Amino acid sequence: MENSNLIKAVIFDLDGVIISTDEYHYLAWKRLADETGLYFDRNMNSALRGVSRLESLNIILSRQGRQMSETDKLQLTDKKNSYYKEYLEHLSSASLTEDTANALTSLRKHGYLLAIGSSSKNARLILDRIGCGTYFDVVVDGNDIKRSKPDPEVFELAAKRLGIFPENCIVVEDSEAGIEAAVACGMRAAAVGYAAKIRCGDWNFDKLSEFAKKVV
Repeated sequence: MENSNLIKAVIFDLDGVIISTDEYHYLAWKRLADETGLYFDRNMNSALRGVSRLESLNIILSRQGRQMSETDKLQLTDKKNSYYKEYLEHLSSASLTEDTANALTSLRKHGYLLAIGSSSKNARLILDRIGCGTYFDVVVDGNDIKRSKPDPEVFELAAKRLGIFPENCIVVEDSEAGIEAAVACGMRAAAVGYAAKIRCGDWNFDKLSEFAKKVV
């Protein structure tokens, strides 16, 4: 990778990058939508990648011209989260793919600092369930920030806790919002998953192992 010697740290989104929980998010939102008379499908679920629960609900409501009090919104997002946590019970160490584990191991072996930068408030729970928290020097999630992606706060905080300048970090993301957040704070962005399909990163990869080989 060009100028890879300047990269000292890699900041990963969690959902869709380290582990795919997209289906669980879809099932939880769909369950909530069916209960509350809201329309929700997989295309709408794709638009929620990388953003907070409250902002996700706002997107769902705005697309249907529905308004709701802040109190009611919070009740619904709490209910969605409880459904999501139910589905997370299906996760285990077996959920972490060999490709991902090998990529993280290789990056650490070559001296890169690794961090999670996620808007999810369940990031630490997910890392615990899949048993890969020890790969990361820093975890910044929705409990640590006030503004979700595309605001760059989560990545700025991760770089600060790592003690690395933003220009020496590269972000690995699967969402447009995440790519925008990385660019906004002066970091390079590698896209995987959905973001790679629409070619919105500085570099686009099918697998984390491909990214790791370029960096090391």
